[in-house]
Parts: sequence; C-alpha cells; structure tokens
Amino acid sequence: MVFSSSIFLFVFLPIFFAVYFLTPNKWRSLIIVIASYIFYGWWRIDFLALFFGITAINYWLGLRIEQAETRERAKRWLLLGLAIDLGTLGYFKYANFGVDSMNALLVSAGFEPLELGKILLPIGVSFYVFESISYLMDVYRKEIPATRRFLDFCAFVALFPHLIAGPILRFKDLSDQFANRTHTWDKTAEGCSRFMQGFIKKVFIADTIAPLVDQAYGMENMTTGDAWVAAIAYAIQLYFDFSGYSDMAIGLGLMMGFRFMENFNRPYASQSITEFWQRWHISLSSWLKNYLYIPLGGNRGSSVNTYRNLFLTMLLGGLWHGANWTFIVWGAWHGTWLAIERALGLKTDSGFKPLRWIFTMLLVVIGWVVFRAESMADALRIYEAMFSFSNWQLSQVYADSITRQQLLMLVIACGVLVFEVCRAHSGFVWQWKRKYFSAMGALLLLPLFMLSVLKLAAELYSPFLYFQF
Repeated sequence: MVFSSSIFLFVFLPIFFAVYFLTPNKWRSLIIVIASYIFYGWWRIDFLALFFGITAINYWLGLRIEQAETRERAKRWLLLGLAIDLGTLGYFKYANFGVDSMNALLVSAGFEPLELGKILLPIGVSFYVFESISYLMDVYRKEIPATRRFLDFCAFVALFPHLIAGPILRFKDLSDQFANRTHTWDKTAEGCSRFMQGFIKKVFIADTIAPLVDQAYGMENMTTGDAWVAAIAYAIQLYFDFSGYSDMAIGLGLMMGFRFMENFNRPYASQSITEFWQRWHISLSSWLKNYLYIPLGGNRGSSVNTYRNLFLTMLLGGLWHGANWTFIVWGAWHGTWLAIERALGLKTDSGFKPLRWIFTMLLVVIGWVVFRAESMADALRIYEAMFSFSNWQLSQVYADSITRQQLLMLVIACGVLVFEVCRAHSGFVWQWKRKYFSAMGALLLLPLFMLSVLKLAAELYSPFLYFQF
C-alpha cells in the first residue's frame, strides 16, 4: 500500500484514525502495530514474518547488550546483531547482484555461471534494518537504555508513515513520544497541511513530469537537447517525489502526535556538495555520519584518512540505494567531491554566489543521470549525448511525446525551485514578499489537493521512486 493510492486515502486512513482516536492512550501503540502490519502486509503478507523476526531479534539483543556484564560481552552481542541485520540486508538486496557480477567474470574466463534463483527484495528492508542497527548501536554506546516495552519497539519499527521510505528515524528520538505525546488541534491541522503539500508535490508535480523522463531514458538516439531536458526533468521529479513522500510521512506523524525529523531543507539551493548533503535526505546523511563515517574514524587522524572516510561513506551510501554499479558510481561521484571540497577548505556560508550555485547544481544533475540509469551502459549513452554538444534541438520523436501539461508543470516546478533558492538565501530578491507567498500558498493548498486527488483517481497507481530502495 502506498500513500498516493485510493485505498490508502479513502479506506485505510479514515478507519485508522477513527479507531486510533477512539482508543485510550495506553493501547494506541497496539493500534499502530496492527495498522502498520496491515499496511505492510498489503504488499506481501509472507514477508511480515521476516519483518517481525528482525524486530523481535533486535529487541532481544538490545536487552542482552544492556545487561552484559562486561563491555567485551556487550560488543559480542552488538556484533551478532550487526551480522544478523546486515546479513539479512545483504542476502535480500545484494545476493543477486553478487552472483551476477561473479557470473560475468566466470563467463568471460570460460567457466560455467553459478545458478541462483531470483530473490525478491522485501519492500522497506533498507530502512527498517538501518533503524534497527541504530537502536543497537545507541544502546551499546549507552546513549539510551534498552526498552522494556516490546509493543513500543514494534510500533517504532513498524510505524507506517516512515516504514517504506523513511525518514530513517532513531528510537531515542521517538521513545519519549511513545510515552508522552500530545494530540492537539494545532498539531493535527499542521499535519493535514503537511500531508496535502506532500501529496500535491508527488501526484500533481512529480507524476506529471515523470513521462518526460521515462520517454527520454527509453530512447536509443538522443540529441544533446533531449539528454539535458531529461536529466534536469529527473532531478526535479526525484526531488518532488521523495520530498513529497517525506512531507506526507511527517504530516501523518503529526496527526498521530509524533514529530519526526525533517528530511529535506531546500537542497537545490546548495552551493556545494557538502551543503547539498546537509539539505538532501537528511535522515540518511545523519545516519551515515553517526554510524559509518565516525566509526571509520571521521575527521580524526590525517587529512588523507578523512578523505578516505568521506569517500567510503558515500560509496557505501550509494550501494545502500541498490545493488547496481550505477549506485556505486553515484556514491563514488559524491564521495570524491566531498573529499575535494574538504581538501580545498570550502566553507558553507549564507551569501549567494551564482556561479558556485550553478556549478553545484551541474554536479548534482550529472550525478542523478547515473542514479536514474538502468545500467552503466545506459548512463554512458546519456552522458555521451549530453556532452557531445552536437544538437541542442529536441528530436522530433521526443518533442512529439511532450504534452503541454507536462511542459507547463516543468515550468511551474522550476519556478517553485527558484523560489526556494530565494527563500534559502536571506537578503536575496523577493525576501520582502515572503508573507504574501505564504498566504497565497495557504489559499491554493486545498484546491490543488483536490485536483491531485482527482488526478490520482484517474491514474489509479502512483508508486514512489524511493520504494525501490
């Protein structure tokens, strides 16, 4: 089940909130667990056993880590938990990739390939495994006590607003909210508004732009103009799709009394790759920093070690997104630029520097090309078209496929992003008109939401891009 579906919007959500608010506080975690398991099991009920098993094992290991008599014994329990969590992720997400890569080498050397049946990737496994790991490591570091409330831990891992595609939450940020959270009209109204904003971003903007991208990436022969339009359109689609999902998750959390961390902060206003990762998918970059970059050594030690740690963190962050060389290259691309910026001593400041911003956006868009491509061959084909500079006109096939509605939405999306850049840099143009734009946004929210609902009803199914991760 996805947020942008009729069954979720018109059946699941009303029933859930009706039952949730009619239930006494002490039993609401149970309602969350039941509803979240129905939400997850709607996709495939058989993977619920795996999901529950990972939850139960991590709960038990958290207690073992805390009750261990020595740090050495606690470390062994932690390593066991990491082995189980990473082993689960590795098997379901990377086994096929590993065998396929090995077979390519074997066949090229004249040997018979290995045989492995297709392993289905459980939806959301990357997210709930990372959240489980963070819990075990926080308990081991004594940043939080192991919870004795199994039901609250189940509700934390399964909480449906963030279950499928984040934000990647930490138990220590929500544990108090399970015990003491408030439900107010202001918080509910804020949640509804945030949910509608996300829904509009996803259904009204991202889904309308999506055919522009899909059509171009499916073409064998692209002009330079085709390739650049597709690359920029994908950068826009991905942002509105994923930040839209995050807005909806945060909004649903607010309606349930929870306050999640923000996951986006106008990332396309960034003026360096370092700043970009402080604004894009913030929950993932925080996770990578706390549980990978710092354990690797962080910026302790020599400069070379710091560059290595930055590169490895982003390389593994890229691999987390999927079992494909395209994600590894994308991670290496960002890791390389993070290391270069650290070596140059580039600082993040508030002053707007147009050339620096353009260069950063160029790097980001170039990175998104390989992120979106099905294979390295596809990515190289698009890069070749982008940088051949042979023909800036759109090909006839591509131009004929673009509708006025898609073109108009692309222009509107670009306008929204320009507005975000202006908002992010205080003192830049239009700052004095912020309150007028806020008022206009509030007036347009409900009509645009209704239009988005009608659009969804016509299209029936609207999956999120980050579901595949």
